[in-house]
Amino acid sequence: MFHVPVEKHGVNSHLRQKGKIAELALGYGGSVGALTSMGALDMGLAEEELQPLVDAWRASNPNIVRFWWDVDAAVKTADRQHIRTEVNGIRFQCRSGMLFITLPSGRNLSYVKPRIGENRFGWESVTYEGTGPTKKWERIESYGPKFVENIVQAVSRDLLCFAMQTLSHCFIVGHVHDELIIECRPEVSLEAVCSQMSRSPDWIPDILIRGDGYETPFYKKD
Repeated sequence: MFHVPVEKHGVNSHLRQKGKIAELALGYGGSVGALTSMGALDMGLAEEELQPLVDAWRASNPNIVRFWWDVDAAVKTADRQHIRTEVNGIRFQCRSGMLFITLPSGRNLSYVKPRIGENRFGWESVTYEGTGPTKKWERIESYGPKFVENIVQAVSRDLLCFAMQTLSHCFIVGHVHDELIIECRPEVSLEAVCSQMSRSPDWIPDILIRGDGYETPFYKKD
């Protein structure tokens, strides 16, 4: 984003917090409001810095931004024309009153009664029925970046499940987000476990995965 090296406790370390908050808030279409909600102002950023931060993040991540709107167009075309569309191996199809997003693993994300309408900002938006913030069944607005968030989280889940299958010979006692907790004898090789967790499944062989780990007598964050 800033075209300079940034080290946690070294050179340009003052930029790390800006980069971190931007990565967390802006990855799925967020803007100034998302930065504010994530506590950017409480972390010492000035209000006039927020929009330039959004612009810098999006300029630095053009493929992500393009993916948002490619997915947005694919969902709308699938809904309007009732044809199957595809973006980077992810398929979109409307049938039987449902929108199905087929992930690389073959698993489907399902959205009930999709249709194209107008969102609260007056823009064209895809909506579907589901449980909203009030825990009531209602029509929910969505758009490209939000669908991308659903896709990324679901693919991450599938990758974790694949890692759990790969490490099924271990005593897995729990998992937290993208992390497995394994109880084992002290002589078990941490390097071997990380290597097995870094394997790519057949359904997405070219994805870059790296497993890191640590040993501890009780669970804690590294």
